Amino acid sequence: MLAPHTAFTSLVAKQVRWEAWEALIAARGLIIDRPARSAHPDYPTVVYPLDYGYIPGTMGGDGEAVDCFRGTGTTGLVALLLTTDDRTGVRQGKWLYNCTPPEIYTVHGFMNYAPRLLEGRLVMREPMHVLWDR
Repeated sequence: MLAPHTAFTSLVAKQVRWEAWEALIAARGLIIDRPARSAHPDYPTVVYPLDYGYIPGTMGGDGEAVDCFRGTGTTGLVALLLTTDDRTGVRQGKWLYNCTPPEIYTVHGFMNYAPRLLEGRLVMREPMHVLWDR
């Protein structure tokens, strides 16, 4: 039997329109406003481990464009991180695009580093072992 967390993320993964979002990224591109190793503009001790930006012409749960981490691979759209900002109550999704397995683990750890402030559930497009085998 799947744990509730696993059952939830499996259900979400089946409902996500992966191909449509991937086509949107291909058509509109990504605007990277926080390159890898750059500091957060409001929290200078928070350093982004990967390129981070947004998909232009979209709107996320915070009223801003939908966020996206961009890795160094050629894997396409691999995951969606469902986040909750416990300070504001804002819930939104952050895409992981062209991320290798180590980069996926890095982003997941980065987003869950301070769970009293921000936490995220990782929804994988495919099981992680499939990505490792590519």
